[in-house]
Amino acid sequence: MPGSKRNVRPGSGAGRAVARGSEALDARLPLSEVLRTGMRKVFPDHWSFLLGELALYSFVVLLLTGVYLTFFFDPSMRETPYTGSYRPLQGVLMSQAYLSTLRISFDVRGGLLIRQVHHWAALVFVASIGAHMLRVFLTGAFRRPREVNWLLGVTLFMLALLEGFAGYSLPDDLLSGTGLRIAQGITLSVPVVGTYLSFFAFGGQYPGDDIVPRLYPVHILLVPGLLLGLITVHILLVVVLKHTHWPGPGRSGRNVVGLPFLPQYMAKSAGLFFTVFGLLAALGAVAQINPIWTYGPYRADVVSTGAQPDWYVGFLEGALRLMPGVETRLWGHTIMWNPLVTAVLLPGLLFALLYAYPFFERWITGATGERHLCDRPRDRPARTGLGVAALSCYAVLLLAGAQDILAFVFDVPVHALTWTLRVAFFAVPAAAFWLTRRLCLALQSRERRLLTEGEASGLVSQSVEGGFEPLHRALTATERYAVLARERPEPLRPADPADPAGAAAGGALRRRLAGARSAISAWYYQDRVPYPATPEQRRKIAATTAGPDVRESAEDG
Repeated sequence: MPGSKRNVRPGSGAGRAVARGSEALDARLPLSEVLRTGMRKVFPDHWSFLLGELALYSFVVLLLTGVYLTFFFDPSMRETPYTGSYRPLQGVLMSQAYLSTLRISFDVRGGLLIRQVHHWAALVFVASIGAHMLRVFLTGAFRRPREVNWLLGVTLFMLALLEGFAGYSLPDDLLSGTGLRIAQGITLSVPVVGTYLSFFAFGGQYPGDDIVPRLYPVHILLVPGLLLGLITVHILLVVVLKHTHWPGPGRSGRNVVGLPFLPQYMAKSAGLFFTVFGLLAALGAVAQINPIWTYGPYRADVVSTGAQPDWYVGFLEGALRLMPGVETRLWGHTIMWNPLVTAVLLPGLLFALLYAYPFFERWITGATGERHLCDRPRDRPARTGLGVAALSCYAVLLLAGAQDILAFVFDVPVHALTWTLRVAFFAVPAAAFWLTRRLCLALQSRERRLLTEGEASGLVSQSVEGGFEPLHRALTATERYAVLARERPEPLRPADPADPAGAAAGGALRRRLAGARSAISAWYYQDRVPYPATPEQRRKIAATTAGPDVRESAEDG
């Protein structure tokens, strides 16, 4: 009958055709196996693991809002008098890039909201990547087998900085133009090829007519495509290699304890996405950001007062302001050390150290097995101290990037403030490292007292002689486990110079490297507070913290 439904029976011809088609598709694309294992993927239930998802969802918001903005933005540098609805700029000559940004802000329905959501999402994206990398660094989640994923994360961070700078420069307003002028000066400081690089990027003498049209495809196609591809690989590696997780009862280096992806974790993750989207939309609606109409179009002979970049490149601005203007003339060429050291060599050194750190720590530790349990930051004082020192160094440079504003607000001489920040650039990270390391050891000492004496109960007892003693509550088995279940690498022992095998294995250079390795390892791991543990507890801790192919001792007693 018309409108009646026909059921496909398994034994019918249509049913057999569907079965054969699904079998053929599954043989070529084994989706059923992927879906079956992927839907039951276990994710640890801890807030710190949501930092990576925060970066992912802010990137999704960036893609959605960025696609909308591309419909209305024109990257042309052709100058046109402004005739839009913003009266203070009526009749002013400006590029099409700046004019179209004004049109988005004042004449496109919802344009200003989308533009501000896009900018806020960019800030959150970079900040969440940085926070996620810091969590991975402090907890040791970069160790084998996740070294490649750490390298991908560092690359993503670098691409996010490039993407943010490119997008920030597109409107061609006075503030972003000042940033491009600084970038051109940095490019010129590169020895030998700097002039050629500048001419290539700007299409001739500064300011040229090509920089914004060239940044536009970089911003909307090249870098987003790289980010999307690397994020996909990054997530796939997380699924394949499984998550790290915090030590606890039932948790070891051979399992993952948490929530399955479907339905629990998926529901939680979807809630986080909508929360991120809602908060970014609220920020875009009520918190003004980058009001380009107050700066005006870019002119090469004008600089905006109090010009400040976005926070993630503020450390470069601060480094440029702190280093003295030193130059050297060699064979008819001038080397400008200020832009070269602060804006080329310093960021290059930063990313080189980030790329190399997992292999450096494995070298000084001598560990070759897999690690799936997170370290508590207090249990690795040297690593935690290095992380805090790097953050304090960044904070000093960020303050230096606003030295003129700070001098004006607090009514202090700029020269004195500059020298204070120069001293702080070296003194503050050293002090932060020492203080953080001592604080980690103090926290370990406190835990040792809790293990031996118990936790203060708040009660006191009076003896028959009239004396008073505080009463302590012994830690529960779960609390003791959380404290004791930690890996404690031993410093590498120096090679015996009288060992004939070691002497035959290499020459003086290799012996020096071995001595340097043991010295660095001793400096890295010698400060520790021994915890009371029986031999049986040590064996259990070693079995818990070790990965699938590791059986080494993890507690020094």
